[in-house]
Amino acid sequence: MSLLVLSITLFSCSSKNNTNKNLQVFRYNEHKNIGSLDPAFSKDLADIWATHQLFNGLVQMDDQLNVKPCIAKNWVVTDSAKTYNFTLRKDVYFHKHHLFGTSTSLGNQDSTRTVNASDFEYSFNRLKDEKLASPGSWVLKKVESYSAVNDSTFQIKLKQPFPAFLGLLTMKYCSVVPKEIVEHYGSDFRSNPIGTGPFKFKRWEENIKLVFRRNNNYFETDEKGKQLPYLEAVAITFLPDKQSEFLEFAQGNIDFVSGLDASYKDEILTAEGKLRELYADDVNMIRGPYLNTEYLAFFMQSEVEEIQALKLRQAINLGFDRTKMITYLRNGIGIPATGGFIPKGLPGFDDTIGFSYQPEKAKQLLLEFKSETGIQNPEVTLTTTSNYLSFCEFIQREIQKIGVNINVDVIPASSLKDAKANGQLNFFRASWIADYPDAENYLSLYYSKNFAPNGPNYTHYSDPNFDTMYEASYLETDPKIRANLYTKMDSLVMRTAPIVPMFYDEVVRFTRKEVKGLGINATNLLELKQVEKMK
Repeated sequence: MSLLVLSITLFSCSSKNNTNKNLQVFRYNEHKNIGSLDPAFSKDLADIWATHQLFNGLVQMDDQLNVKPCIAKNWVVTDSAKTYNFTLRKDVYFHKHHLFGTSTSLGNQDSTRTVNASDFEYSFNRLKDEKLASPGSWVLKKVESYSAVNDSTFQIKLKQPFPAFLGLLTMKYCSVVPKEIVEHYGSDFRSNPIGTGPFKFKRWEENIKLVFRRNNNYFETDEKGKQLPYLEAVAITFLPDKQSEFLEFAQGNIDFVSGLDASYKDEILTAEGKLRELYADDVNMIRGPYLNTEYLAFFMQSEVEEIQALKLRQAINLGFDRTKMITYLRNGIGIPATGGFIPKGLPGFDDTIGFSYQPEKAKQLLLEFKSETGIQNPEVTLTTTSNYLSFCEFIQREIQKIGVNINVDVIPASSLKDAKANGQLNFFRASWIADYPDAENYLSLYYSKNFAPNGPNYTHYSDPNFDTMYEASYLETDPKIRANLYTKMDSLVMRTAPIVPMFYDEVVRFTRKEVKGLGINATNLLELKQVEKMK
């Protein structure tokens, strides 16, 4: 039975039989598994989604990427934007645990305690602890010092101004953890997490199921003053493949699927990216920009003459139809990258500074390249992974029409990662997902002091004017002026064409109709504290 026929059967049954089942439990599947529930190790999206339900930091980000108060109710920035003083709320409690003691007035139940500034000092110390080896240690790279001034004031001093710093603090790495619990469990804190979040840890059968329960002591309320969260529980399963996950969604056994996988994209969406009529009564689709740029990159220090030629790089940029590629290969999900490297959704984005589909102009540039170099049959090798083979083959076919032969070489993801970091690939596929929502994160890939393998500049692009503007952006505190600088830098990069932007990704979410309050954001963070399920 095909997936389409099976899903028709399942949807027709599930809508009748699943109306009252698990009403206040939000259920989703994590096919990539979860490595740790310790926020100091929340590197992958799967881990981030889980730890986000359990932990809080000083600040948080809303769906519009604005930094908002969280455990810090306010903050003051002084000393030429280098010193941050955070004033903490006094009503934030860690999840109850017997190591906090017991409360006789509540029948010897586990107790808790409030969060204070020294907890943040301890939590930040963990990130810097070389023995712990947290992948989030880089977040504090620009920090000179931090300290608990008193119980309710936490101070951070930077080595230099860095306007994106508050965005960094929203990352799960910067969550607060209790010293007495962490030191009791040691490395087993990964599976015995105690935080302050809207949900508390209940049970984890690794590779099978993970359960969180409502935190009745949670400090945040909605706009009407009602305590959050609304849900009673979150249940996560670990089916390893996306097709099985979609069938569980079709049966009504999970409430939400994220992303568009090849195994079901044609069953649920039309070629134009619209939800098929079959699903209209049971499913909502939410989509919006995702801070991810998918692109091809040239190694600018390559000895290959074709790679060194600006006109050939420009011809490849002009020689394929990005809109057609998105329609046929992604059912319309994604934004054709006619701008620069900064994706749509971030200040600094400008969709006019890049390349559109102009095959005749591409052919003219190629004629000029042949005349200038004497190379009559230009040829380059594009290295990719199997997941992106279809995109690279599409570009290969289109570019062959203008007169450039592209050989596609498929290697494992780990091999590509190592080879691009060490300058061993002349032309390769890559993507950049924002670590934090500021365009500086993207432009750092073109700063000359960030040459790979010591930084993320995999193309080895270098321009003194770019470097000057990049360094100036650190000192600029006015968001509009800084966004202008970002656009100028991005435009400067595109004039040299060290990359071929393919598309800016989109977040796509499918939910059951009874799920209300699940928003969407450009970092693809799963926010469940205001989600509820209605009959």
